[in-house]
Amino acid sequence: MATKQPQWLEYGTPTLDRPFGVALWPIFNKAFEAVRGYPADDFRFVPGETPMSTMQETAISLISYYLIIFGGRELMRERQPLKLNGLFKIHNFYLTAISGILLALFLEQLIPTLVRGGLFHAICDYNGGWTQPLVTLYYLNYLTKYLELIDTVFLFLKKKPLTFLHTYHHGATALLCYTQLLGNTAVSWVPITLNLTVHVVMYWYYFQSARGIRIWWKKYITMLQIIQFVIDLGFVYFASYTYFTASYFPNLPSAGICAGEEFAAFAGMGILSSYLVLFIGFYASTYKKPVRKGRGRATSALVEMKDEQVPDVKEVRRRLSAGQQGFTSAKENGFAPNGQAATPGSGRVTRSRKA
Repeated sequence: MATKQPQWLEYGTPTLDRPFGVALWPIFNKAFEAVRGYPADDFRFVPGETPMSTMQETAISLISYYLIIFGGRELMRERQPLKLNGLFKIHNFYLTAISGILLALFLEQLIPTLVRGGLFHAICDYNGGWTQPLVTLYYLNYLTKYLELIDTVFLFLKKKPLTFLHTYHHGATALLCYTQLLGNTAVSWVPITLNLTVHVVMYWYYFQSARGIRIWWKKYITMLQIIQFVIDLGFVYFASYTYFTASYFPNLPSAGICAGEEFAAFAGMGILSSYLVLFIGFYASTYKKPVRKGRGRATSALVEMKDEQVPDVKEVRRRLSAGQQGFTSAKENGFAPNGQAATPGSGRVTRSRKA
């Protein structure tokens, strides 16, 4: 007697709606139901009701993150670094797996949409980039950003430096995903799928490195991240431009209205632009040849950014003390704190020749 095939298992020759040969959504639907008690098809993102869907929850989570990592760094100051290689491997392996699974689920949804409706439909139409299955995946991707915050916990427990780039990027990404969920941004799938692709490569690299395997292509991960942000910004700026021109400047050329809220557009453009600047600086300071003596201020800032650490309590006190001493010394020598000469009794400040 033949065994009946489960309804959630569909496979066969690859088609447009089943690009991998095996239909992934029914399997995911069944797994989601086993965990949550209802199928993924029934999920709805409702601000104020869905967990982690309010600004208060997001703000408390991110503030807690920064308190934990900077407080933890202070607690570890006089302690030996912990050896957490086993846990670190597990952490990077499951983030590699989660990123890969989400990426495959996104592609299964997007490939038929792109082929049938075209690119503009996919990034600017609610029926293209904001369908119920995609919103479910957007939400799950948003939740993974909180799992990724554990990266920084490993850093302070192992007494590695907490750089501005790392700590800012992790917190800002969770905030970015939240704003796009709240703003119904149909173009969200572009930065998300590119980010998942990078994360599959990046977390696999960290997993292999934790196993002691030397990998020669580390710098190409940063290059991939930079390419990702350039493409992200191309799509996000286009979607924002066509939205604002169609809404407020009808005389300007426009491709038509684009799905999403205005605050989400500004958040997306601002945060992604900051990523591009920071990662270009990181790449330039890490992998490019040393800059000649007498370099410009902008170049110096890029080179110094790589090693810039978020100051701890002791360093903040030292800087404040040094600043106060410098202010007192400047006043005693007839100079203003900005290096300009002060004219006694006049209240005027004249530029020093050395400035």
